[in-house]
Amino acid sequence: MAIVTISRELAALGDETARELAKKLNYRFIDRYALEERIKSYGFAGSKLQKYDEKKPSLWASLSGDRDDYLHYLKSAIFAEACQGNAVFIGRGAAVILKSVPDTFSVFLAARPEARIERVKSYFRCDDKRAQHIIEQSDRDREGFHRYFFNVKWKDACNYHLALNTGHLQPDLCAETIKYMRDRVITEEMEARSALKIEELALAEKIKHRIFYEKEVLIYHLDVSISGSHVLLQGTVNACAAIDAAVSSAREAAPDYVIQPEIQVIHEYSFMP
Repeated sequence: MAIVTISRELAALGDETARELAKKLNYRFIDRYALEERIKSYGFAGSKLQKYDEKKPSLWASLSGDRDDYLHYLKSAIFAEACQGNAVFIGRGAAVILKSVPDTFSVFLAARPEARIERVKSYFRCDDKRAQHIIEQSDRDREGFHRYFFNVKWKDACNYHLALNTGHLQPDLCAETIKYMRDRVITEEMEARSALKIEELALAEKIKHRIFYEKEVLIYHLDVSISGSHVLLQGTVNACAAIDAAVSSAREAAPDYVIQPEIQVIHEYSFMP
């Protein structure tokens, strides 16, 4: 199994390169629409997706519980697609979400400002000023999205295996370059470990879903991690009964695993006059 993630500036030929790469590798191409359909199949309203999709939420949206729901369902959708095998993902924070998967090869595509402006002008049939505004807004949105949800710098090349300037390179050559580098960085041993890691990440989100969404156990800052045959639950609750409920729910979702709760109880005190 192998994964390639493509992060890109607007008008840096991201979709074109990702599609070409998927063809060359014979991988599935997972774009915004594929992920949105899967997220909506989980019951998350399509109208809510627009608040968070590759943009920093507004003040009111950031205060909404929908924010945590969106991130949970986005991760669930990406892990579910990754579980199906070789794929090229574009955008949606996939490079960060799949960072711990050994055979994930991440790429960032950029282009010089003049090239981006000309491409945006051609696509939107607008003048230079309008094109510049569209580009600046897109950059703010994507930078805000990565900072808000993942606390990473979107354009920092250190977050990727490879960065390419598509102001000079066309999609076909970019795809060839990515394939060449990916084949030399990702080993068979890494691929062998990746399937298990993806399954663990997917199961962790499944357990979280069981506890928080299906059983509605109130745990603050719930985190689920898996190591071997053990599931570690972390977070804080107001009562010991919530810990028991969380453990029981986790066992239902992962009956073959040992559940280890490291959940703190923080009692709320009320003062009488």
